[in-house]
Amino acid sequence: MKNSTYILYPFLMLICLITSQLTVHAQNHQEEIYKIAENDTLKMDIYLSDENKKDKPAIVFFFGGGWVSGSWDQFRPHAVHFSKKGFVTILVDYRVASRHGTSPFEAIEDAKSAMKYVKMNAERFGIDSAKVIASGGSAGGHLAASTATISGFEGDALKEISAKPVALLLFNPVIDNGPAGYGYDRLGERYKEVSPLHNLKEGVPPTLFFLGTKDRLIPVITGRYYQKAMEKLGSYCEFVLYDGQPHGFFNFKNREIYEQTILETEAFLEKIGLFPKS
Repeated sequence: MKNSTYILYPFLMLICLITSQLTVHAQNHQEEIYKIAENDTLKMDIYLSDENKKDKPAIVFFFGGGWVSGSWDQFRPHAVHFSKKGFVTILVDYRVASRHGTSPFEAIEDAKSAMKYVKMNAERFGIDSAKVIASGGSAGGHLAASTATISGFEGDALKEISAKPVALLLFNPVIDNGPAGYGYDRLGERYKEVSPLHNLKEGVPPTLFFLGTKDRLIPVITGRYYQKAMEKLGSYCEFVLYDGQPHGFFNFKNREIYEQTILETEAFLEKIGLFPKS
C-alpha cells in the first residue's frame, strides 16, 4: 500500500499542475476569428497580460510542421510565460496542406493577415502597434521571417496596414527555399518569391535565430550565411547555436533547453529595448 501511495502522489501532483495551467489559460486568454478564407475559419488565441499598462509589446507565434500540419499548442508554453512577463501573446492558426489542402503561399498570406489583424486591434488588446514581434519554429519561423522580408501575399484586406514586425524570434527557421534548401520540391522556381534568404533587404528588423548543430533540415552554414547577409545590410542578427541538438530541440518537452532558450530570448528582447519595464 505504501508503494502505491508513492506511485499515486506524482500522478496527483501532475493533475494539479495541469489543472492550474488550465485555470490560468481560461482566465487570461480569448479566441478570435481573424480571417475567413473561402470556407476556412482561422482563429488566433490571445493571452492578455496581467499587467494593467497600455501599449504593451506583443509576440505573435506561428507553429511549425512543414506547412503540412502542426498545432498552435506548440508555442503555448511560450505564450503563457511571456504573458506573465508583460507581453500580450498570440497563437495563430493558419492554413496547412493536411487540413486545408493548401500550399506555403496561402500560409504566408495568412501570416500577414494575422499580423495586420493584431495591429488593427492593438488598442483593444492593449498593444503598442509599433511593438509587435513575430516568432515561429521551422515552417512557422519561415512565416514569421516572411512577414518581415517577403513582398506581396497581402490578400484583399487591410492593405493600408503593414505586416512587418518590429523584431523576429526564430527557432530553427526555414529561411532558404532554394534548390539546396527546404521546400523547393513544393515551391519550384517560385522559391525566389518566398525564400527569406533570397529577399533580404535593408530594414529587416533585429532577429534572434536559434539553431541546433545536428539539425538535418537547416544546415548551420545556412544560418551563418543568413547572419552575415543581415549584417551586411546593417541589420542585427543574433545567431545562437546549441551544440549537438536536432531540429525542434527548443520545444517544451525538452524542458532544460526550453528554459535556456527562454532566458536567451528575454536577454535579446532586453537588449533591443522591447522587454517590458516593471
